[in-house]
Amino acid sequence: MCYGILLDIFISKNIGITGILLGIVGYSGGYLDKNFSKDSKITIILMVMGATLLFELAAYILNCIILSYGVQVFAFIKIVLVEILYNSILTIILYPLLKKGRSIYRKLF
Repeated sequence: MCYGILLDIFISKNIGITGILLGIVGYSGGYLDKNFSKDSKITIILMVMGATLLFELAAYILNCIILSYGVQVFAFIKIVLVEILYNSILTIILYPLLKKGRSIYRKLF
């Protein structure tokens, strides 16, 4: 949540929306972490895709309401598809490394 507030301070026109939305996405991720297997890469990628879509859709709707932005559906879909693809590729690359680091950390402590 602190990361979201810092993002709002440096980039956004309003403070708090990104922090709250990232908090909701983190809470949802914690809930899904308990209920789904972390061994399947497909499940992890689908959760990342869903979280990206949830965050971006909520941020877009709130910004349209609060800041009176015009609704541009095609531009939004294009941006969201690029972000989903980008986050999925990062997940494919980084998740095995994070999983390995977690197992090393657990062995040490």
